[in-house]
Amino acid sequence: MRQFSMLTAGLSVLAIVLMVLAYAIYDHIPKDQDPAVAKRTEARIAPVGAVYAGDTGRAAMLAAQEAAAKLAASQVAYGGSTDGKTIYDNLCHSCHTAGVAGAPKLGDKSAWGARIAQGIATLTKHAIEGYNGPDGNHMPAKGGNPSLTDEQVGNTVKWMADQVK
Repeated sequence: MRQFSMLTAGLSVLAIVLMVLAYAIYDHIPKDQDPAVAKRTEARIAPVGAVYAGDTGRAAMLAAQEAAAKLAASQVAYGGSTDGKTIYDNLCHSCHTAGVAGAPKLGDKSAWGARIAQGIATLTKHAIEGYNGPDGNHMPAKGGNPSLTDEQVGNTVKWMADQVK
């Protein structure tokens, strides 16, 4: 009986140590950030007006707008490339080469036939918004990369569909 109570106490201490360790690991995992939140915050705190200082002020405003445009372009995935093959090679190949989560393999006519029959618009919509198929397959929105533009996703879907023909 004495050994049983010591074993129970030891297991209880071990369980508490493991729970504290799990919490410490969980606490250090970076939290997901929604890009829409940052945009809403920027819009909310944006200045209502601006000071105009003649040509000097105009030059400063144009320089600021140009810098903002460059920053926005640099935050688009893959340098803003709209080449479907480039985006496939950098992102999509990881699932569509091995068939991860039911992803149709690139060039597999039997897997792509029914999907292409639904139309490129439907395929593109599923690729942009994400899709959970009835047979358990899963397509994350924008392939899991939210910095892709809708145009980039659409061009990649078209390129992938063209590989079946």
